[in-house]
Amino acid sequence: MLMRGEARFDLAQRLREGQTTIGEVCAFISGLYFRGKLAYSLAFAAAPEGVPPAVVIVPGAGLVPLDTRIGVEQLLAISRVPIHQRNDDYLGPLVRDAALLDRHAGAQCRYVLLGSIATEKYTRPLLDIFGARLLFPETFVGRGDMSRGGLMLRAARSSDELSYVPVENAVRHGARPPKLEKWRKP
Repeated sequence: MLMRGEARFDLAQRLREGQTTIGEVCAFISGLYFRGKLAYSLAFAAAPEGVPPAVVIVPGAGLVPLDTRIGVEQLLAISRVPIHQRNDDYLGPLVRDAALLDRHAGAQCRYVLLGSIATEKYTRPLLDIFGARLLFPETFVGRGDMSRGGLMLRAARSSDELSYVPVENAVRHGARPPKLEKWRKP
């Protein structure tokens, strides 16, 4: 839908012109889940000077700042990269950028993963670089994407940062927590 040549909505037109960002594209594709990540990142990011406050794992491109411009050709290239641990086209850029980020941020920097920790294709390469400094919101365990997205949006709106635990040796699969209460605009 986003890449259809006849699409007239703003984001599709800006994508064709190379004037949209990877953050906007991911939010469109992923909906509530990525909107929650964006809002949460903007509310609580505390990166060292000179380090992007939030990055996205982009297949074939590594760790990409949210405000990176993207066009149709880049999006097509991204879509062609299979996301799995044995694919060097995916893994190579991710490991390269995680190591670079770690060198620039310093040995004391902690990293919060707002994505799924249940799968090794994301966690293993990052754990290999960041080790015990790779954290995630503890309340993510047992939640699906939409629930995590809603949780992050609520935390950002209320300015209540979630508590983090190390990904290393964490419980990654757990019982489903109770559903979030319906949120109503104030």
